[in-house]
Amino acid sequence: MSARVRGGGRPRGQSWLAAAMLSPTMVVLALVVFYPLVAALRESFYESGQRLDADGFVVEGEWFAGLANYAGVAQQRFMNAALNTTLFTVVTVALEVVLGVAMALIMQRAFRGRALLRAGILIPWAVPTAVAGLMWKWIFQADGVANALLGTEILWTADGAWAKLAVIVADTWKTAPFVGLLVLAGLQIIPADVYEAARVDGATPRQTFWRVTLPLVRPALLVAVLFRLMDALRVFDLPYVLVGPRKQSVETLSGLIWDEATRVHYGPASAYGTALFGYIAVIAFVFVKLLGADLLGDVRARRREGSARVA
Repeated sequence: MSARVRGGGRPRGQSWLAAAMLSPTMVVLALVVFYPLVAALRESFYESGQRLDADGFVVEGEWFAGLANYAGVAQQRFMNAALNTTLFTVVTVALEVVLGVAMALIMQRAFRGRALLRAGILIPWAVPTAVAGLMWKWIFQADGVANALLGTEILWTADGAWAKLAVIVADTWKTAPFVGLLVLAGLQIIPADVYEAARVDGATPRQTFWRVTLPLVRPALLVAVLFRLMDALRVFDLPYVLVGPRKQSVETLSGLIWDEATRVHYGPASAYGTALFGYIAVIAFVFVKLLGADLLGDVRARRREGSARVA
């Protein structure tokens, strides 16, 4: 028998081969992910600029500031940006899930022109975000299409509640097809026999959706929601292009970080970026822990099954 690694069932040769094949990926991740994270964390504890030394002379450089940069997390501007980010995330993801599931159900049906419909539904997702922001900015102008259709004179892109609504509408239009695409992939792997059995049992279309389709498509839907949560929590480009920078009603955490960095306040910007990273990490962990338990359970079950077969 070949030599085994203690505590596992995999030959040493395969373990070394797996490590060698993963090493380029780990090197790339270390350069583009881990190093920037460590550098930003280190920068968050420093301040740079000009200050007076012990002799009263003006000196320029960088000095250790401790947790001073993190004091801005409790300030009103950061809290406002955090509330805006959370609001956009909750509302847009909820709307995109509902619309995405509806799109997937429509795209799954067999009818003439289905390919054209699928292409039309996916076009908004394929449009670059900056282009989509400019397009919706023209729509929401004072003399734009939105006011012409509604018969109003709303200043959509001014600072206020209407600006929030404009960002929500534009973001939902832009990314709902992404959720629909992932849900469609989950729908297409559901066996037709399941639906046939439901029809034989006399299930109505509504019962079929709630008791057959939705439970079976749940893994794909959870993945789509998780991706959208992490993407929405770091939204920046759409509010920036559609409404503009430094607008209190639509300023997000990413927008606040960008504003601080462009004003050469690298310490506060790094501190806010670290806080945003922690916020996203906590949300992702809670989401996977509470709603993604079935997915992780399937992985663990497969691992236990594989270990049992080796033993």
